[in-house]
Amino acid sequence: MKALTSLAILLLALGRPVPAQQEKPTRRERQLEQTVQELRERVARLEKLLEQVTHSLSPHGTPTERQSARALPRPGGRSPIVDDHRQTPSPPERPMTTVSRRRQEGRRRVPGSLRAYWKEGIRLDSADGAFRLRLGGRIMNDWGFFIPDEAIEKAFGPQRDGTEFRRARLYVSGTLYDRVEFKAQYDFAGGQAAFKDVYLGFINLPVIGHVRIGHFKEPFSLEELTSSKYITFMERSLSTVFAPSRNTGLMFHNHALDERLTWAIGVFREADRFGAGAGDGKYNLTGRVTGLPWYREDGRKLLHLGLGYSHRKPVDGLLRLRERPEAHLASRFVDTSAFAVTSVDVVGLEGALVYGPFSLQSEYIRDVADRPIGPDPDFYSYYVQASYFLTGEHRRYKRSTGTFDRIRPRRSFELGDRGGTGAWEIAARYSDLDLTDGGIDGGRLQDVTLGVNWYLNPNTRLMWNYVFADRADLGNTSILQMRLQVDF
Repeated sequence: MKALTSLAILLLALGRPVPAQQEKPTRRERQLEQTVQELRERVARLEKLLEQVTHSLSPHGTPTERQSARALPRPGGRSPIVDDHRQTPSPPERPMTTVSRRRQEGRRRVPGSLRAYWKEGIRLDSADGAFRLRLGGRIMNDWGFFIPDEAIEKAFGPQRDGTEFRRARLYVSGTLYDRVEFKAQYDFAGGQAAFKDVYLGFINLPVIGHVRIGHFKEPFSLEELTSSKYITFMERSLSTVFAPSRNTGLMFHNHALDERLTWAIGVFREADRFGAGAGDGKYNLTGRVTGLPWYREDGRKLLHLGLGYSHRKPVDGLLRLRERPEAHLASRFVDTSAFAVTSVDVVGLEGALVYGPFSLQSEYIRDVADRPIGPDPDFYSYYVQASYFLTGEHRRYKRSTGTFDRIRPRRSFELGDRGGTGAWEIAARYSDLDLTDGGIDGGRLQDVTLGVNWYLNPNTRLMWNYVFADRADLGNTSILQMRLQVDF
């Protein structure tokens, strides 16, 4: 740097203009002017080289940039000197913003490395995106308070106040080599581990789309397929008594028309909580089709329609349908007991409307059992629910699966002047389930449920539900519930 300073002073001294009275410069002056010009050009080259070397020694430069800078030719055409072991002090670092820090981390990534980051859960991605991993889980702690009629307690036993961990799950999922998907999810609620989603699959195949093999939900019912993390009420409606939920099988699924149409069909075997099942010829065929005839403002306004069908052959030739009011801590208020069947056909219609902060959702499901002896019972159930966000958010919809997704508050809850209120939602639902027909007297249950949801942030929610459960020809029960939920 001292040499450069001295050289600059020399240039200033030599580069003064020639006095006006000298009409023709002498030969010596012309030589000096030429020398000055050459020195100026050389100084410019030296300054540019110094800037490159300084940048290469700074932690902001990538390994490739540092190597390139070390390999630049020195003035005079001499060979570059590369010394990877030489330690040269770096200039002081300037404070980095979040964006610049992320850019620096991205520049330092090398093939084979994984980038860890948070996106409403723990995620790890490879540099080329061919490998993606996600680690997550959910905790749902419920509290319930009951005011039953005397006839209800006499028929179904005491309905006691209580608390439980409704769900306590951990999982890992991801994609490998752009073509293989997997998920392993286990639930520890109740004190014992059990399978939930445990599967592998092949994705983005020509013509077919996606193939999934393992233990997962059969494609039936909008409410059943929407994750418990994102449903509007603490418990799903009475209608899901007919939904197959999780079993072990093989499913083909895909979407089309810019994700305005989804379809899925699979063959399943009834399985226990560890995915095991046996029985000659006892397979279930289940399929679902959904469409979005109306979709506006990136999902803030939409109309969802769907149809589901399942043909089932119970392994032991017996069918039993029973259900609680919309509170998991309650007893089962309707029950057909087990009766002999050769097969069961289940048909479901589903619809949902989202219009800004307001949403409306409904399903109607029929369950027809084919009995070897006697009349065939025909059971049904339906529900209608509505919700409204007081803070202006809307229910988010996942087009690739035809289900509802995570709620993201406009401003997450924080204390202080800069904090937000989170998202507040009010909701109401009416459910009707009739399990009495064809000589089977399982009873009829009607529920009215009111709910308030407070989404503190995208991963935390507090829920309050009031359920008025009316058991036909018997009595009713009032139930007050609360849930603390964290998921990631």
